[in-house]
Amino acid sequence: MNVLYYLIITVHILACLFLIGVVLLQQGKGQDLASAFGGGGTQTAFGPRGSATVLSRATAILAGLFMVTSLALSVVRSGGSSVLDRVPSAIATPAPGATAAPATEAPATDTGTTTPSAPAESAPAESAPQTAPPTE
Repeated sequence: MNVLYYLIITVHILACLFLIGVVLLQQGKGQDLASAFGGGGTQTAFGPRGSATVLSRATAILAGLFMVTSLALSVVRSGGSSVLDRVPSAIATPAPGATAAPATEAPATDTGTTTPSAPAESAPAESAPQTAPPTE
């Protein structure tokens, strides 16, 4: 199984590299001298095409090979562990009954009083320190 994986990944990488090369070698539609000066506007998007060239056939074959090797890699490595398997379950799953909106007050305590969930903002301190009156 391990040898099959490395064989498929080698074919996959070679297909990727050849696909990049074949696509870069192709000449775009309407890349003649007339289209540079506005004369290529008579062709429509689905206009007449010439016969398929060797490069366009190679592109189709390599694209198909790329898709097949991608699917084969996912099937061959389906039994392996995932990165998400290493995440602790306490972090991965939310607590039951958790709400998206934060609570404004904490639940009542034994004495029946409520406490705010966030500390109240204090007033800004004055710049001059206050001095206590002298004691006698």
